[in-house]
Amino acid sequence: MRYSSRFPGRSVRKGNNPLGVSESARTAIIDVVGLTPRHIGPEMPYTYQFSQREDNILAHVEPLVPAVTSTMQATYLTGRPPSGHGIVANCWYDREYAEHRCWKQSNRLVHARKLWEHLRESDPEYTVAKLFWWNNLYSTVDYAITPRPIYCADGRKVFDVQTWPMDLRKQVRRKIGKFPFHTFWGPLSGIESSHWIARAAKFVEEKHSPNLNLVYLPHLDYNLQRLGPNDPYITIDLGQIDAVIGDLIRFYEGRGVRVILLSEYGITEVQHPIHLNREFRRRGWIVCRDELGRDMIDLGASKAFAIADHQIAHIYVNDKSILGEVRDAVAAMEGVAQVIDGSMRNYWGLEHERSGDLVAVSNIRSWFTYYFWEKDRRAPDYARTVDIHRKPGYDPCELFINPRLKLVKSRLVWKRLKSALGFRMLMNVVPLDASLVKGSHGCIPELDDNRPVLIGDFPRLKNGAHLQALDVYQHLHESCARPAER
Repeated sequence: MRYSSRFPGRSVRKGNNPLGVSESARTAIIDVVGLTPRHIGPEMPYTYQFSQREDNILAHVEPLVPAVTSTMQATYLTGRPPSGHGIVANCWYDREYAEHRCWKQSNRLVHARKLWEHLRESDPEYTVAKLFWWNNLYSTVDYAITPRPIYCADGRKVFDVQTWPMDLRKQVRRKIGKFPFHTFWGPLSGIESSHWIARAAKFVEEKHSPNLNLVYLPHLDYNLQRLGPNDPYITIDLGQIDAVIGDLIRFYEGRGVRVILLSEYGITEVQHPIHLNREFRRRGWIVCRDELGRDMIDLGASKAFAIADHQIAHIYVNDKSILGEVRDAVAAMEGVAQVIDGSMRNYWGLEHERSGDLVAVSNIRSWFTYYFWEKDRRAPDYARTVDIHRKPGYDPCELFINPRLKLVKSRLVWKRLKSALGFRMLMNVVPLDASLVKGSHGCIPELDDNRPVLIGDFPRLKNGAHLQALDVYQHLHESCARPAER
């Protein structure tokens, strides 16, 4: 019996391979967040050249609803819809705890077998590295790196990562330095986080040579939401991430690793935020309690509320007698394209206990906020901070610094100094103006140019093929299972 470095207690047998070494092909699947066909051109020469190779194809992927990070990744890695794997969005409501859950990392939330678990049925020695893909904690992969801050008792938040094996964290930090968490999400988000992830991926490959490398590059996600997909500055972002992609392609192929590029969604320009919870509060369905002079939504006591996630919102109705009234009210709101309920939840693959009683989908020019307060002075203290777990819904305004603040740099330096000295402080620099957001995703864009892509050597696909998101899994499986070239 050989004990693997996978999740503690898991063991694998050598089978007929006396050396305990997998003979399967080695593959790197690089998730370039927000990449769509409209981007692949002169601004991204390395990606364009890769897509134009004789053996490679570029396929257009029709995403699921919701086309958001956690859901799309779970679908790609299991071949199941949200009703089959349980990841109905990045955020949902836990009915038993009467609390929301946002951006949870446990892999046990994904209730379906993963790509590598199927591959191990024929090759027990198949090894996997998963870097920054979501639902990465306590997975059955061999090597993992996941963003995970440390929340101290004195109120400080220390940026850090968690790895498996645990000592991989020290090895990576010693080799390439600390993860620049402030550039991964928040007002300072930028290319530095993708650079670090790419360097970490190269380190893991050089040290362990896994059969499958799953690498997540988030850079395009930031300014496509902040500035919008039509802003001229996006060409700079395209060039920056293309350089990272090109370097990884050369690196992996130099080591005999087959490369696949894919993306989860396309980001479209938006102009209209939809405030569902404010409308629900106006109708008397939202209950708020006073906490130190601020409003705090009480989900368990409310008759109906929405957990917003980009261009979709799961709506939970505690008082079933008003279900029809809630549905009609949502359907009548400007910017709402569809309200999914009843048997239609099954049709859309959303029939799951975590799903809302209703699921609202916006049009491509709109998106949903989580806002529930009526006056900004009553907003909870976390509203003006980067706090992805406490907010009952996704907040893209965390990408901005409040433009009304004066002497912003001085404020930030002073706050960070106070934190370093051990004093309590509130990094309350995030604006409450939803009109600042210029890009979003979650619904299914009408145009292929705004949809995600799958690029690589897939013999059964023709260039320009159209795939459903559920079909991507089978092509990934076939590519990874193909024998290594001699």
